Amino acid sequence: MMLAKPSATQRRPSEQTKFWRDPTLQMDLLRATYITHSFTRHTHEGYAIGVIDAGVEEFAYQGATHQAAANHIVIVHPGEVHTGHAGVPDGWKYRMFYPAVSLLQGELSQSVPYFPQPVIQDQGLAAELRHLHLALEAAESQLEAEARFLLSFSKLLARYAEYRPCMVSSSIENLAVRQALDYLNAHYTHAVSLNDLADLAQLKPLRFLRMFQRAMGLPPHSYLVQLRVERAKALLAQGSPIAQTAFDTGFTDQSHLNRHFKRLVGVTPGQYRQGCSR
Repeated sequence: MMLAKPSATQRRPSEQTKFWRDPTLQMDLLRATYITHSFTRHTHEGYAIGVIDAGVEEFAYQGATHQAAANHIVIVHPGEVHTGHAGVPDGWKYRMFYPAVSLLQGELSQSVPYFPQPVIQDQGLAAELRHLHLALEAAESQLEAEARFLLSFSKLLARYAEYRPCMVSSSIENLAVRQALDYLNAHYTHAVSLNDLADLAQLKPLRFLRMFQRAMGLPPHSYLVQLRVERAKALLAQGSPIAQTAFDTGFTDQSHLNRHFKRLVGVTPGQYRQGCSR
């Protein structure tokens, strides 16, 4: 008797995520398989650098849509708005590094490196970065991890980085936007209205909204949510309970935090907290 073949749905891999923080490099790392998950428009405080293991990731970045397939390297700069979703029905599998600017600017470079190519095709370097990620995940040898990091990332910078005097948009120098950012950073736990920010800048709400979005790449409400998530990450890394973290960062409840955290970070607050305590 012949057995029925499993359907395409049954054969499709399930979504999996693993997050952790390397204590030596003080760098966040993520290994994930995403199929239906979609990252909303967001930015990172540091770099987001990864290697695609399988499938295709599609993402909007710097005014264009890009696709990265297996053995491609993806790079997103600090403060650059981007998305992320599956480019094929079976999704994508990748390994991500989230190094702070200081980690690349210190021993590896005297200037802030800029990568003009968001998707790099270099199979040999992709393999090196994958082996580095595996070594950091195994956490067996601190010496090996540090050596692999310096060797792999120095090659990445030498081959693909350029150097620019300033990576921050000149629009951010606009006084109105700077005032709004200062206000949001000081009052992120409060219910902030568009009128509050426009009054602070002494501008009409629509004019302020357009100015802020042009400078930051996000509307004020999206920036506020991301700011709250970043503050939540800091508290969770210190071991704060999730419910208390939600309250302390301005979310209405734990489910509200969970929803936005997963959309922006790719893992749940619980997974993030556990990864940081490793």
